[in-house]
Amino acid sequence: MTNNFDPNEEAVAMACDSTLSPSGLVAASSRDVSWLPGLEPDVTKSAKPFLRWAGGKTRLMQALLPHFPAGFRSYHEPFLGAGSVFFAVRRRATGKCFLSDLNSELINAWRVVRERPEEFLDAIELYRGRDGEKEYYAIRDEAPEEGIARAARFFYLNQTSWNSLWRVNRWGVFNVPWGARSFRGIDAAELLAVSSVLGSAEIAELDFREALERPRRGDFVYMDPPYLPVSDTSKFAGYTEKRFRRACLAELATCCERLSKRRVSWVLSNRDTPVVRKLFSFARIVALTTRRSVAAQNRRDVEPAASPEVIIVGQG
Repeated sequence: MTNNFDPNEEAVAMACDSTLSPSGLVAASSRDVSWLPGLEPDVTKSAKPFLRWAGGKTRLMQALLPHFPAGFRSYHEPFLGAGSVFFAVRRRATGKCFLSDLNSELINAWRVVRERPEEFLDAIELYRGRDGEKEYYAIRDEAPEEGIARAARFFYLNQTSWNSLWRVNRWGVFNVPWGARSFRGIDAAELLAVSSVLGSAEIAELDFREALERPRRGDFVYMDPPYLPVSDTSKFAGYTEKRFRRACLAELATCCERLSKRRVSWVLSNRDTPVVRKLFSFARIVALTTRRSVAAQNRRDVEPAASPEVIIVGQG
């Protein structure tokens, strides 16, 4: 996913504090970066998403930002994905940033980038030039156990799979076909910028129900849950082996009502459907239409299509 949005353009508050990470590692902002020549002193200014992610909100950012608080205490994002909203609003937080997702491979990659960026850069170099279909399927079938190797494989698959989709079967095995795209890697300075801003963030593999117990009055929560399938044959619900169903969305709506009662500000993005409108009728619903890249039937290319969506705003 391209990212033309400047994450600092709308920043109004101080950045998340640079402290020790939950694992006890020194925050990225205090690392020795002399190994990277020509790096600007304030590397955090260029921080932007390092992953492509289906349903990412970079294109919707200008529509989303006016509905976010100008400032808040801690920031929470329980459906992390590529984290485009986190990068856009992180400077509005005066407290800590809590980032979570139920996808274990995704969370491992975020943690590795935060804590061991140099080793991650070395690991992904092993995938340079491995762009063919045969090699893609060989790498897809691998199952490394060590954290850095897992993160590097995840990053390779994210850049080379069809439409950068992450989908697993009921056994949790990644099964997205080859996307006929080259592996580009990532610029070292870009990765270090991401690592720096993650230095004080807490990154956890959590179910949204557990993650949403933490926010307190004065905090802000942004939620971008998996959209319900548009048809019975849709495969996109397979983000993890635990499918996100209508019952899950109903539970999420209940969690949002509880957030409002605790005076927590929150915003949620979703597809504009009667089900969504009914479940979140207690909140303010803003309709909009965006353009998304969707698969053309029986072809590998993608076509832009109008997508009716809603921004749901809860008052804390």
